[in-house]
Amino acid sequence: MTVIGAGSWGTALAIQCARAGHPTRLWARDGALIDAMSRARRNERYLPDAKFPPSLDVVADLAQALRGARDVLVAVPSSAFRAVLLELRPHLDEGTRLSWASKGFERQTGLLPHQVAAEILGDRPGAVLSGPTFAREVGAGLPTAMTVASRDQEFARELALRLSGPKFRAYIQSDIVGVETGGAVKNVIAIGAGIADGMGFGANTRVALITRGLAEMMRLGLALGAERSTFMGLAALGDLVLTCTDDQSRNRRLGLALGQGRSLEDAQRAIGQVVEGATAASAVRLVAEREGVEMPICLEVYRIMHEARPVRDALHALMGREVRSEME
Repeated sequence: MTVIGAGSWGTALAIQCARAGHPTRLWARDGALIDAMSRARRNERYLPDAKFPPSLDVVADLAQALRGARDVLVAVPSSAFRAVLLELRPHLDEGTRLSWASKGFERQTGLLPHQVAAEILGDRPGAVLSGPTFAREVGAGLPTAMTVASRDQEFARELALRLSGPKFRAYIQSDIVGVETGGAVKNVIAIGAGIADGMGFGANTRVALITRGLAEMMRLGLALGAERSTFMGLAALGDLVLTCTDDQSRNRRLGLALGQGRSLEDAQRAIGQVVEGATAASAVRLVAEREGVEMPICLEVYRIMHEARPVRDALHALMGREVRSEME
């Protein structure tokens, strides 16, 4: 297995794959990071407490990292996904299988990652890894479960087995659209939950945002062709609850800062890593408008971040909506 991307999540997945007993290569574009990881046998920048297993090799040269690889796992922010695939394409063997842990619609096109992958790499086995997972806990070997979704169920099963171990369980399914939609929308809702908590609104508000956010996620997913049952699983409800309720979530922390009156720029600077929800809000709004799907929470989060809408005005807009059936 070759893992592309040595941020916190790519590093954690590479550690887990090697910990499960499989030779693993980890590649990143940042040469200084590669050198530091090679010396320290850990990623001191993003995951300093997780020591690399002996079977994990850090590789600086992309062609070398991909040479002979049967499986390649891409773990980069969704904004970089297309560019990374274009960079990988000349080095991939015909039989190489691709998986990814990138979450989010492509901002410019509104495409999901599997659609971007098909556009660039054509017809080859593909799978998405998603679910309620914090990199630090995976790196520490704490019990974790996630989902591997692929239309090729043999590939999904092989990948799940490769990642699974005594404290890591991977489930399989075939609904790539549903799994990817869950991963794309949950970060936006988490920013909204963080904003509410930052304003001191309490547990009632947080749970209402999670529950109605799940309804928005499901509406969009069904419009895109997802299966309803997927949204009760790890990659949708599970990931949504995790991201909305734990301060390890960068998206939640961004919302907390906004709710406390800090600017978007200051909040992002303080976090110091990519906050996927900041760009996801624009992409979700684009796709919702294209599909004619009503997503009021996501829309208000977008307006707060990109149109300087006061947070209290957003709250009043949400609470003042007409009474309707909860099932709509």
